[in-house]
Order: sequence, then structure tokens, then C-alpha cells
Amino acid sequence: MNEEAYQTVLSAHQVPVSQLRTECSPAQFSFETTAELESVPNEMIGQQRAEQAMDFGLSVEQTGYNLFVVGPAGTGRMTYTQHSVNKLAKTRQVPDDWCYVNNFENPDRPLVIALPAGNGLKFQHKMENLLMEIEREIRAAFSNEETEKKKRSIVEQSQNQVEALWKETESFASDLNFKLERTSAGIQSIPLFFDRPMEKQEYEQLSAANKEKVKEREKQLGEKINDTVYQIHKIEEELRKNLEQFNKQTAAFAIEGLFQPLREAYQAYPKVLDYLEAYHHDVVGHFSIFLKDREEENAVVRALTGSKEQQLHRYAVNLFVSHKNRTGAPVIYETNPTYQNLFGKVEYRGALGSWTTDFTFVKPGAIHLANGGYLILQAAELLQQPFAWTLLKRALQTGKIQVENPFEERGAFPTSGLKPEPIPLQIKVIIIGSYYLYDLLSGADEDFHKLFKVKVEFDTAMKRDHGNRMKMAHFIKNYAERKHLLPFHRRAVAKVIDHSSRLADEQGKLTTRFQDITKLLVESSYWAKKEEAAFVDTAHIKKALAEQSHRANHISEQYREMITNGTIMIETDGTRIGQINGLAVMGTRDATFGIPTKITAQTFVGKSGIMNIERETSLSGQIHNKGLMILTGFLSGVFAKNDPIPLSASITFEQTYSRIDGDSASSTELYVLLSSLAEVPIHQGIAVTGSVNQWGEIQPIGGVNEKIEGFYAICKEQGLTGRQGVIIPQQNMSNLMLNDEVIAAVKAGRFHIWAVRHISEGIEILTGESAGADRGEENHFPDGTIFAKVEERFKKMYESVKQAKQ
Repeated sequence: MNEEAYQTVLSAHQVPVSQLRTECSPAQFSFETTAELESVPNEMIGQQRAEQAMDFGLSVEQTGYNLFVVGPAGTGRMTYTQHSVNKLAKTRQVPDDWCYVNNFENPDRPLVIALPAGNGLKFQHKMENLLMEIEREIRAAFSNEETEKKKRSIVEQSQNQVEALWKETESFASDLNFKLERTSAGIQSIPLFFDRPMEKQEYEQLSAANKEKVKEREKQLGEKINDTVYQIHKIEEELRKNLEQFNKQTAAFAIEGLFQPLREAYQAYPKVLDYLEAYHHDVVGHFSIFLKDREEENAVVRALTGSKEQQLHRYAVNLFVSHKNRTGAPVIYETNPTYQNLFGKVEYRGALGSWTTDFTFVKPGAIHLANGGYLILQAAELLQQPFAWTLLKRALQTGKIQVENPFEERGAFPTSGLKPEPIPLQIKVIIIGSYYLYDLLSGADEDFHKLFKVKVEFDTAMKRDHGNRMKMAHFIKNYAERKHLLPFHRRAVAKVIDHSSRLADEQGKLTTRFQDITKLLVESSYWAKKEEAAFVDTAHIKKALAEQSHRANHISEQYREMITNGTIMIETDGTRIGQINGLAVMGTRDATFGIPTKITAQTFVGKSGIMNIERETSLSGQIHNKGLMILTGFLSGVFAKNDPIPLSASITFEQTYSRIDGDSASSTELYVLLSSLAEVPIHQGIAVTGSVNQWGEIQPIGGVNEKIEGFYAICKEQGLTGRQGVIIPQQNMSNLMLNDEVIAAVKAGRFHIWAVRHISEGIEILTGESAGADRGEENHFPDGTIFAKVEERFKKMYESVKQAKQ
């Protein structure tokens, strides 16, 4: 191919300068600066699908319609979710308050009571007042003179019965000639001798018959005494019961009037009435607690039974969840969703060297606070916490919230056997996460789709139409005013929109990663304020972008420096057979950049086919291996219609020592193989990117802007010749959003961008020779073309193999 024909080929595939970037015209905006724009409420931009799904998921009330918000960070998914939920929550009914109270029959199983919002605190205060009034009334009742008189009467009656028994017993003893003495040591029976106590000497002088009579009478008296003592014990027991019954009746009568107003106030709440009944019964049974004086409490008794305050604690009300002063349903965003933060816990206190607890130590979690409303969680944080995901599913499946200690079996915490009554659950859970976590849960957990039936998907890009451009302008205004930034000139707004398309990697799209946009807004306003400008203009946007690039391009500068000083061997001038510059994208956490990579190939007679050196050294990923196999398919399909290809070839990325994956260099590898087979040199000033299929058709790739700008930077370092450039897939033209410097170089003819659809078009640009991909009517490639030379090479290889066999 002569020079003129070669230039025609280059011109035919040259990408026009007008298509290297799309630019937003400031003239389309009627305002001068964003300060003149009419204020409009904040709205989500470019996420219609997500908005519809969010509205549906939040509105449907049936169980299982919880939401999983999926999408990359920076798209506004968190902000929009909170805004949507808070907006809807304001229109919903305020849920009930929840109180835990003592279960007097089984203290290890506290009872829960639901009351209308705001009434939980009132109930707690009423119970506190009730307790104080009970103590006052009981003390008054038991200090009453009439009560003391009745109590003395009961005691005196018993004492009279006892005295009557003793008199009878003493008379019985006297008849037997015995005298009884009641001492602290017990009851003694003394025989009498002429109405006086018999001396021991006198007893010894009695005849044996008389001694036997004394013993017999003493035995009869002993039986009588035992019977009397038994009867007295029965009278004392009866006295104790009568006193206890009297005291309880006194206490019950004293406090009855305190409970009646409460029964009337809570007649619509059966659980409250049941609790009041149990409360009343327990107070009557433990009335003595109210009669204790704090200063008179015995230290030992207090240590064993607890102080008076601790004993009265049984009548407290644990206001577990209160919605006093709330308007609408609760919205809780739990940033640290540990098990206890989500589902609450039972706290403990030390007592006599051990741990104790009761119903007042039951504390709520986020799911209790959000019950009746909305709970927002981050998937990554949720799945990192032990038990959290499993027990969240259980709560949603059972419709109940159980406060329990999942660490009991491990012994990590003291246990008390406390198991509060479960609370009915009515909640909408919204989980926010990445595509990876959504797919992970979808595949690994069969219950996931039963519980999270609504997927709210946030896209990373939106159409670049007039409506979205105006929405972007309003977004810039609102954000600038909210963050106290300078107003933005319409030229700056247009530049921000262009940068948004660059971030979206497509001319007809705008990014929805508003986190990156807000970063640019803040930094450009900073530079404008530093210059004491009245508003942000184009120069400040460019300055901010340049500074961002400078802060993040340390690695790329080091790489280019190694190429410049020859450490990494990259040629951007001259021609070489079997050598080409491929393009790759490297990335750090905050920046991506394109780098050229030398790819070389050697071809020779053999049967091993194409050997991928990276694969042989375990540095090649599966997708890259697939690309190499596609090359074999193309070569076999074009050049091995009748005879097998006796080809051995080695191909490698030179000076790369890390894992290589992806197929964006597959067309580059095919070009270098064709160059080696046809023994036609390739222009080293032309770099290539693009994948290829088995038909030789070029397919689009990602990172096209970074790849072009990265190769341009290397060419600039080594010297622009006017013949350098990059070959890209035709489909990637819509992704071009190149920087000003590259576009200026293209305009000046110092750098070029070519777009191709087929491998035959690219090989002509690279070599300056005709591809000759069409076999013609005689089924032969045109003489002198690259495909003809490759076919001729294959024929020679075949003949060599054939002769070797002979």
C-alpha cells in the first residue's frame, strides 16, 4: 500500500474531533449564576425505576414486602432512602408504647403491656404514685387506734384460751399432788409432800410402792402437759393465721379505694386490669414491706432479702418503648447493628458475689424502637455481626421480637433465666447494600426473597437530556446553598455536566454518583473563594479537576517515569515485527489511569497451538484465557478450512509481574500474531485496545478515555511525531470524553484516534499494508496482502511438517 492509499485508510477511520467529546453549551441555561435559579425542593435525579420501587415497597402493607436497596455507593441511595421513609412515616399512625411489668406468679417471665402512644409514661407515673399512696394508706391503717384495738382483742382472746388451758393443767397437777413451774428452760413438774415441794431425801425414804405411784402420777401429768402444749401451739397457730388474715383484710381495705379509679381508667385494656389485680393481690400478701423503716432495717436481713427499695422494685414499671411527643411512625437507622443493638439486652447487677437481674433491666434494641415504623440497616455491617441476620429473619418470620441472650451457651455473659414476654412485630425493614451482597444473599439464603420481596435498584447513569441537565443545575444550586458555597456560573454548570458524562463514560449519559459531583463542587468553590471571585467559573472547575488529578496520580507518574528512563521498555516510534503496544487500565482507591503494555509474539512450526505464557505461569485469569482461545478460533476459521494449522506460538505481556485478566487486549494479541506470521512490521507509535470475536469483529471495552490519555502522556514524554495514536472499537466512540490536552493535540494533527469494526481494518492502520481479508471468487486472498502472507506462511509450515513425517 502506497503512502497516499495509507493516508486514505487513516482518514477513513479517523474519529472526528467533534466526536472526541460532547460539550454542554452554557447558552441553553437562562440564568447567569445559580443564585438566579428558582428554588425547588430536593429531588432524586435519574432514578425513576428506584423511585417507583421505593414507593411501592414502602406503601404495600402485607408481610414479606421488606426492601433491599441495591446500588453502588455515592448514588444517593442512603439519602433518598431516608428522605422517602421519613416523608412517608410522617403520614403514618404513631405506634403503641410498650411497658414491661413484673410477673408476680413467675418473675422470670416479665409481662409486656401495650398502651397508646404517650400513655406509657402516664401509666408509669400512675404506678409510682400508686406505690407511694399504698405505703401511706397501709401505714395509716396499721397505726390506727381501732386497728390496734382489734388486734389486741384477737391476741387477748388467744391468751385467755391459753391461760384457761394452763389453769386446767395446773388443777390436774394439783389433783395428782404435783406443782407446775413454767420457766424459760421449759415446764417442770414437782411432786408435793404435805403441800410443799418434796425434797430428794424425802423421796428416797419413800417405799418402793409409793415411789411407783409418784412415777405413775408424773407420767399422767406429762401426758397432760404435752396435750396442753399441743393445744397451745394450735391456738398460737390460729392466732397467727387470724392476725395475718386481719392484717391482710386491713391492708386490702386500706388500698381498695386506690385501685378502683385505675380499673375504671384502664377498663379497655384487659392486660392492665389483670396486672392491677395481681398487683393488688401481691401488695396485700407483702404488706409488711410497707411497714418497714429504712433506718431500722437489719444489715444481715437487708443483705439476704434486699433493702426496702429493692423489695418495692417489684412494683415498678419498665417503660420499655415510649413514643411520647412523636408525630408519625418511627424511623430508626442503626449504624452498628450488633445483636444487642438490634434486639435489646438484659443487663445485670452484682449482688453478694453473683449477678442478678429483673424485668427493669430489660433494655430495648433498634427493632423495638422502630416497631410500628421503619428500620434502616446497612447490609455489610449487618452481615458482619454474629446472629444478627439469623435472628432478624426469625423475627420477621414469626412476627415477634424476643429479648434473649444468644451467647448463653458460650458462657460469655452471666445468665439468669429471665425470658421477657415477646412483643408483636409490625415493621418495614430497609437494607442498603451492594450488588454483590444482594446476589450473595439471593443465592445462599432461601428465605431472603420471601422476606425481602422488593428490590430497589439505583443506577449509576442517567440520560443526558435537557430535563436532567436542568435538574443537575438545580442540584448544584441547592447543594451550594446548603453547604454555603459560592454560586456557580452557567459556564461552570456546563463544565460540571461535561465532567458528569466523563464519570459516566458515555457521551449521552450523566453519572448518578453525586458524591463525585459534590466533591467537585466543594473544591471548585474553594479555589474560587481563594481568588476572591464572586462565583465559580470554568477556570475554577478545571483547577479543581487538575488538583484532584495531581493528588491522585503519584503511581501513574512513577510508571511514566520508568517508561521514560527505559526501566519499562515501551517504544512509541519506529516499526517492529511481532511487537505491539496494548493498553490497560490500572487503578488505586481514588484514581484510575491508562498504561501501555508491550505485547510480543513468536510463531514457529509445531502442533502446540498458541501458548499463553501468562497462563503457563499462573498469571492469567479465566477471561484472558478465553480471549486467547478465541484467537485460535479465528485463525482456524480463516486459514484452516482444508488443512490443520501446524502452528506453535508464544505470546506474552512483557514486564508484567501481576495477574492479568480481561479480554480487552484480545484484538491486540491477534494483531501481533498476524504481524509475526506475515512478518510485517507494526508501527510502535500506535497503541490498540479492544476485544475480538471468532469472526474478527472488534468488540467494545471499558476505560477508553483513560487508555487514550495514558498512551498520549507516554508519547508526549518520548516526543510526539504526528503519526502516533490509538485504535479503539467503533462502538466506543460514544464513550469518548477526552481531556482538553488530548483534543488539542488531535486538532493539531500531533495525535490521532482511529475507530475500527474488524481486525482487517486495524491491521491496515498498524502496518500500512492491505489486509486482503476477502478471498475473492477464486478462494484466494489477494497477492501481497497480509492475509495472503499469513496463509502462505501456514502453507510453508504445513509442507515442513509433511516433509518431516516423510
